[in-house]
Amino acid sequence: MFHFNQRLFLFILVFFIINGCSKKHEQKPNIILIIGDDHGYPYFGFMGSKIVSTPNMDELAKNGALFTNGYVPDNHCRPALQSLITGIDPYEYKKQRDSLKESLKKDQFYLNMNIASKKEWENNFNYHAMKYFNTIPKELKKKGYTSFQTGKWWEYHFEYGGFTDGMTKGWVREKRNGRNWFQQFMGGEGTDIGRVTNEPVYKFIEQNKSKPFFIWYAPQLPHYPFDAPNKYRTIYQNKGYSKSAIEYYANCTWFDESVGELISYLKKKNIFNNTLFIYVNDNGWEQEPYQEFINDPMRSHNGGDKGKLSIFDQSFRTPIIFSWKNKIDKNTQFDDLIHTIDISATILDFASVANSSKLGQGKSYKNVIKKLEEGSRNIILGNSNKIRDENDHMGRDVNAYWGRNKKWFFKSNITDGFEALYDISKDPYCDMNIIENHDDIATLFRNKIRGKYLD
Repeated sequence: MFHFNQRLFLFILVFFIINGCSKKHEQKPNIILIIGDDHGYPYFGFMGSKIVSTPNMDELAKNGALFTNGYVPDNHCRPALQSLITGIDPYEYKKQRDSLKESLKKDQFYLNMNIASKKEWENNFNYHAMKYFNTIPKELKKKGYTSFQTGKWWEYHFEYGGFTDGMTKGWVREKRNGRNWFQQFMGGEGTDIGRVTNEPVYKFIEQNKSKPFFIWYAPQLPHYPFDAPNKYRTIYQNKGYSKSAIEYYANCTWFDESVGELISYLKKKNIFNNTLFIYVNDNGWEQEPYQEFINDPMRSHNGGDKGKLSIFDQSFRTPIIFSWKNKIDKNTQFDDLIHTIDISATILDFASVANSSKLGQGKSYKNVIKKLEEGSRNIILGNSNKIRDENDHMGRDVNAYWGRNKKWFFKSNITDGFEALYDISKDPYCDMNIIENHDDIATLFRNKIRGKYLD
C-alpha cells in the first residue's frame, strides 16, 4: 500500500509540475512581428484581391484575427516604425525626442565639448535618440525574453531598441560596406532578410528556442527595388497588367514566400504552435493592375497618387493580423478601428508583462481578439509632415492633419490651404471630395485635430 501511495503521490506531483510548466509556458508565447514595407492594403488575397498571390499571408489571416481597418500614424516608414516599437505616435515621439535633446545639452558631457563636437552631436542626435525610449523588447526582457532585430531599422543599432541581438549594427558615413547610403540608414545588413536569406533568423531561433523570444521581422519588401526573381514575375505576365504592376505584385509575392519559409521552419522545429504572429505594414501604396508608373520615378518609388507620401486613406490603412494556433479563434474578422500604437500594448498583454500600459499611448486589443469586448477607438487622428513633390522623391515638408472614423476620412493640409472629406463607406479610394456638402462633419474633425495637436 505504501508503495502504491508513493507511486500515486509521485504521479500527481509530476502531473502538476508538467501542467504548471505548461501553463507558465502558455503565458510566454514566442512573438514574431512581421512588418510589410510599402505593402498597400488592397494587394492581399485575404483583403479581397483576385490578382495578387499571397497564399502564406492568406493562411496566417485565416487562422487568426484579422483587423481590416488598421492604421499607421504616418505616410512614410521611419516615423511609423518608431511608433510601432515605442507605442508612441510620431507627434508625441518628436516632442519627447526634442525635449530630451534639450535636457541632455545641460549635462556635463555636452558642456565639455568644443563647438564643432557640439554641432556634430546635435546633427546626429536623431539617429541615436531611440536608445533613450522604452520599447517592446525592453519591456519583454522583464519576462525573460530574448529578442532579435532584422530587416528595416532606421535607429542606427539594434541595441538602441533594446534587442538582445540583431543585424543592424551602426554605420560610418564614409564607410558604407558596399551599400548605398539609403540601405545603410534603413537597416544595413538587416535589409538582406527576405531578399537574400532568412538564415540569421533561423540561427537566432536555434540558439534561443529554450526560452521565449521576440523577433522584429521586417523585410524590405515589397519595397523598391522591384527585382523579384523571375518565378514571381511570371505569375503576372501575359495578362495585360502594366509593367509597374507586374514588378510590384511580384515583390508582394516574394515577401509572401519569405514569410512562408519562416513559418515552415517554425513548424519543422515544433515551435509554430507556441508562436504569436502579428502582421502590420509601415505605410500604404497604390498600384492597380493597369496603372503604369514604369517611366515615372515619383510614382514608381511611392505608388500612385493615393499611396506613400500622400494624404489619402490608402496611405495610412493596413490590415493587422494576430494569429496564434489554438489560442486565437480562426476566421475571426473585425472592422474595429485599431492603431499601430495599440500593437505594442497588445503584445505585452499577451506576454503578461506587468504594467504594459506604461509603454506608449496604445490600448491592448487582447480582449477584443478574445471577443470579450469591442474596440474602444471611434476615431484615429494623425499628423503628416511630408507630402509628394515632383522635384524631390523624399517629399517636401508640410503641416498636415488627417482623421478617420468608421464612415469618414478627413484631411487638412494647412501649408497648402487644402481640405477634403471622403465617405469611406461608399468611396474607399477617396475619389470624390464632398466636403462642401458636409461641413458639419468636417468641423467635427477640425475640432478633434485642434484639441489634440493645435491647442
